[in-house]
Amino acid sequence: MAEANHEIDFVEVKSQDILADRTKGWDVFVTASKWAIGAVVVLLLLIYWIWG
Repeated sequence: MAEANHEIDFVEVKSQDILADRTKGWDVFVTASKWAIGAVVVLLLLIYWIWG
């Protein structure tokens, strides 16, 4: 049976990298939330105007 050789390169993780990654994730989440809220408002207004 063949043996699988695994090599893992460890790099130092700095707090600035972690903070930058979390900040980017938060910015993406806020942007997506704004678009989703806007889409729901537009959809509700359309429903109101059509069947209201």
